[in-house]
Amino acid sequence: MEPIIHHPWNLSEEEALNLQQELATKVVKTDQVNKVKLVAGVDVAYQKDNDRLVAAAVILDAETLEIVETATAEDIERFPYIPGLFSFRELPPLIKAFAKLQRTPDLIVCDGQGLAHPRRFGLACHLGVIFDVPTIGCGKTRLLGEYQEPDTTRGAIAPLVDHNEVIGNVLRTQTDIKPIYVSIGHRISLTTAYEWILKLAPKYRLPETTRQADQVVRSAFKVKQ
Repeated sequence: MEPIIHHPWNLSEEEALNLQQELATKVVKTDQVNKVKLVAGVDVAYQKDNDRLVAAAVILDAETLEIVETATAEDIERFPYIPGLFSFRELPPLIKAFAKLQRTPDLIVCDGQGLAHPRRFGLACHLGVIFDVPTIGCGKTRLLGEYQEPDTTRGAIAPLVDHNEVIGNVLRTQTDIKPIYVSIGHRISLTTAYEWILKLAPKYRLPETTRQADQVVRSAFKVKQ
């Protein structure tokens, strides 16, 4: 699996901001999703005392949620730690991990933001646009926006709003558990995005895509240390 849009990664902060704004115009906010048989999760782990990153891509069967393929890749940090520009740090190793996969996912769930981002172009949007694959942003924490707490039952949602624009949904995946933040990445509507996240989180707060990718990247990190 290779990107269809290529751009340099050794950019200044200003260049990265300009590129974000340019690529944000390519985000498709409506459903262009074929039948989803394979769904992928991604994660990136950082080494605290050096510049090494390890990325994981995990593909699950969309019905059974069983793992069908995993890939990991190691890289070095190419971009500084700047809030709102995390995709420029995390995508290079993720691209390497995707290149190792034999299968192509029909949908990718990112542990991070999509449209729920100051420039409406979080990691899920960036990944979706350069690969032209449907993607969903699913964050554990809120980056921005205001909302009213959703009902305490599983499946309850509330709109996440920034400057009078709905940028995502606050979704309760399990009853009486903290909600998560779902937003469009690319080629998917917000309604379809939160329906998929709920389906992918039958037992736990986080979707299985995120949980499995986190476990794979942690294991890879331990092995490489």
